[in-house]
Amino acid sequence: MTINILFLSITVKMRKINPEEAAHQNKVEKLYQKNRDQQISIRRFMS
Repeated sequence: MTINILFLSITVKMRKINPEEAAHQNKVEKLYQKNRDQQISIRRFMS
């Protein structure tokens, strides 16, 4: 009987973001939350 085991090491390094990327990410998150809130209100109206 043979047991083959593969050991894998993964290193995750934090990526530095510039102010433009941070502003874009913030804008995207706000739009996502706005759309989610609209969907929730529509579902309440429909039920």
